[in-house]
Parts: sequence; C-alpha cells; structure tokens
Amino acid sequence: MAEPHRFHLHLTVQRASRSSLQPSEGQIRQWLRHALRRSAMITVRLVDRPEGRSLNQTFRHKDYPTNVLTFPYPDENPRASTRLHGDLVLCAPVIKAEARLQHKPLLNHYAHLLIHGMLHLQGYDHENETEATLMETLEIDLLTQLSIPNPYLDCPAHG
Repeated sequence: MAEPHRFHLHLTVQRASRSSLQPSEGQIRQWLRHALRRSAMITVRLVDRPEGRSLNQTFRHKDYPTNVLTFPYPDENPRASTRLHGDLVLCAPVIKAEARLQHKPLLNHYAHLLIHGMLHLQGYDHENETEATLMETLEIDLLTQLSIPNPYLDCPAHG
C-alpha cells in the first residue's frame, strides 16, 4: 500500500452545524490524509439534523439524518485523472448521539466516520459480506495506526 502522506489533499471544511465539540480542520485533514490513496479534492460539510435528513431523503430515499454521506464526483476523463473529487457530509448531532450511545470518545467516532467516508470515495463499499469485511478490516487497521480502538467492538450494526 502506498504511503498516504505523499498524496496531495485539497480540503475545504464547511461548518453548517451549531453542534459543539466538532473536530478541528487539522484533525479532519490528518484523518482524511491517513486514508488517502491518491491525490484528492475533498469538501467536508458538518451539518445539523434538518440538512442531514434532507440530503439523506433526496439522495438515499431514507427519511432520517444519518452520520455520514459520501458524494463522489466522476472525473470527466477518469483514465487521465489520478485525482479523487468528492464531498463528505457529516451530521454532527447524529455523530455526537452515536458516540454517547456507543460509549466512544467523540473525536474517535469522527475519525472513524471520516476514514469510512474517504474509503467510500475511493471505491470501497459494504454492500455484501465480503466487501464489508474488507472495508472494516482496512478501517480498523487505519484507526489502529492512529491509536484509535476498533470501532466495531461492542458496536451496533451500521449501514
């Protein structure tokens, strides 16, 4: 696997949530770069429940706010481009509630969901058991390298 820090990350962070205790831009950058396997242009938007619910309804046809939504943007010429382009939308109040419910440090949960979203942007998925095992194993490995415990231990099913 390539060294993640050799890739360029152009990051924009948008804060549209009033929720307290959000990660800093530096933390977001660190976590995304750690999961990065090619250069990328990423926007991370932190939202509250109404926007999270609206986006989840519009794009996934699910009428509730979810923790993270991933929006990859296809390149005009994917064969010529090595840059990844996409948005990650995180619903701060949902993440805060999940962390509390799962007895996890809030910033560890943010790190996990940002890495999870970054892997989705790079083509990983969890639609079947094989893909889910591969993606979860990679997430656990990346988080362990950051001294963050396995997020799937004693954790309710995700999806």
